[in-house]
Amino acid sequence: MGFFSVSVVGRDRPGIVAGISRILFELGCNIEDSSSTILSGQFAMLLVVGFPGVSSVEALDRAFAGVRSGMGLMVSVNPVDDGDLSREKGFRGSPHILSVYGADRPGIVCRVTQELANRNVNVTDLNTQVVGSKERPVYVMIIEADIPDDFDMPGLEAELESLRKELHVSISIRPIETLEL
Repeated sequence: MGFFSVSVVGRDRPGIVAGISRILFELGCNIEDSSSTILSGQFAMLLVVGFPGVSSVEALDRAFAGVRSGMGLMVSVNPVDDGDLSREKGFRGSPHILSVYGADRPGIVCRVTQELANRNVNVTDLNTQVVGSKERPVYVMIIEADIPDDFDMPGLEAELESLRKELHVSISIRPIETLEL
């Protein structure tokens, strides 16, 4: 079985997920993993699919010609090495949520994520949006991060305090309660 990543982007409208999943079903593909969202009216979806008996990007890519033209979607297909697939979220440490709220301004994502990267913290999910009124917009960023077990939390909290002052935002961090299944 060949594995592929499929990315889909286009103006949001009903039926995109149904159209993409129908094509994959008719080809006999299995959707291994997927995520989709709407960002400022633009639909974005990323899937990892298993395509039995086929290892050709071209064969899978051709199947999306109809939704490309009919729905105005950009669809990209790329091979994924079977050895690169993981069924687990992959936390090596403990999951945490970092929340940032404040006036919208360039550099918030860059500064906060760079500090996490400098400390070897892996960002596993990130969502941002501007909420509130046009007159009083508020920037919201929610980060899910993997904090290593032997981590210097006081050092990170001190740096986050510095970022709070520099960026004029509110920043909080807390562990995520996890369930073992």
